[in-house]
Amino acid sequence: MSKLGVAFARLSEEPPFRLITKAIVKRLPVSIRTKARWDTDPRPQYLAGVLAAADEAKQEGVGEISVFEFGVAGGNGLLALGDVAVAVEAETGVKIAVYGFDTGSGLPALTGDYRDYPDHWQPGDYPMDEAALRRRLRSNTELVIGNVRDTVPQVLPGIPQPTGFVAVDVDIYSSTCDVLRIFSNGGRKMLRRVFMYCDDVDLMFTHRFAGELLAIEEFNKSDVGVKIDCWRGIAKQRPFPEAAWLNRMYIAHDVDAISKVRPQRKAKLITVDQEVGATG
Repeated sequence: MSKLGVAFARLSEEPPFRLITKAIVKRLPVSIRTKARWDTDPRPQYLAGVLAAADEAKQEGVGEISVFEFGVAGGNGLLALGDVAVAVEAETGVKIAVYGFDTGSGLPALTGDYRDYPDHWQPGDYPMDEAALRRRLRSNTELVIGNVRDTVPQVLPGIPQPTGFVAVDVDIYSSTCDVLRIFSNGGRKMLRRVFMYCDDVDLMFTHRFAGELLAIEEFNKSDVGVKIDCWRGIAKQRPFPEAAWLNRMYIAHDVDAISKVRPQRKAKLITVDQEVGATG
């Protein structure tokens, strides 16, 4: 790209020009990566996570992955995830199977203490019209009905594709603990890095002693070879680094699997003429 082109690209990402650029990108037949960078998808968190999972799969030499939404409620998110999977599969060549897990009848019984935010949630919140949702599901999407405490250990072993992306929107601590068992069940199938979206971690009433944040903290303290951390660096090189959803993105690192990897390649090299990172 010429210097003029680089300057124009940088200018297009500066306020207020970035809003104009985003509006243009939204209306053009651009690549899925461009849509992801400019947050033009209705669920940018899903597009970012699924695209990153497909890229990770290709890096690991994996041709198929599964992506999940836990906490489907009305179903708009699951429908969006199905659409995203189709678009990412078409662009990357990685086959993507979509799974949605929900009780179908709203939130289950709470723990009875502060950990499930009983001053905000109650059993039965967010019930589903299952028949109406099933009529709209894509062929790449499977809806699993039942309490995740039961369905995760029952259904997950029969899913052949390794997990690549997980959206957690079950609201309460107890159900989040059950969801995270996808990473601790024996014979887990997952990419070395599974990209995650956790919906209820930055609301006014949330804190690290309850809800999804507490479930993640306790999971990380357990003797499991998977550790969950915030998705570091996701806001870099983005036109809208202040977008709220970026703070809800996480990565589950299979540290056991990562420890066994030994790259077979030539050594990386930085010459004196290159400017790479902060130390190159």
